[in-house]
Amino acid sequence: MSGSRSLQELRARIDAVDAQILALMNERAGYALEVAAAKMASGEKECFHRPEREAEVLRRIAAENRGPLSDEAVKRFFRELMSECLALEKPLSVAFLGPEGTFTQQAAYKHFGHAIVAQPLPAIDEIFRAVESGDCQYGVVPVENSTEGVITHTL
Repeated sequence: MSGSRSLQELRARIDAVDAQILALMNERAGYALEVAAAKMASGEKECFHRPEREAEVLRRIAAENRGPLSDEAVKRFFRELMSECLALEKPLSVAFLGPEGTFTQQAAYKHFGHAIVAQPLPAIDEIFRAVESGDCQYGVVPVENSTEGVITHTL
C-alpha cells in the first residue's frame, strides 16, 4: 500500500479533527450564551426558542453540505447541537402523550432534539392544558394511530 496512510495515521487525523469539532461546538455554545444574554437585555424573557431560525440554519447547512454525509445525517447532528445550545439559554419543556418510549416522545426528540425537558402526560387534553397554562412551551400529540385512524380530539 505505497502512498496510502497507515491505520494509525488515519486514526490520529480523526482524533485531531474530533478535537477541532469539540472546540468549535463549545465555541458555538459560548455564542448561544451570548445570544441568551442579548435576548434578556432586550427584554425577551419568555420565548427563547425560535423555530424559524432553526429551520433557516438546517436549510443552510443542508445546502452547504457536500458529503459524504447525507443531508439528513448533517441535519440530525445540527438539530442536536442546536437543542443543546438552546438548553444552555433556557431549557425547552415539551409535553408528549406518554408513557416514555411512545412514538410521540420519539417525534418530540426528532423535532426538538434530546436536550429538551420531556414531560410524558397520560391524555391529549392534559397536553393542551399544560401548554395553555405555560407548564411547558410545546406539546406533541398524535394526529392518527394504528387502531383508531385519525384522532379527532387532537384536531
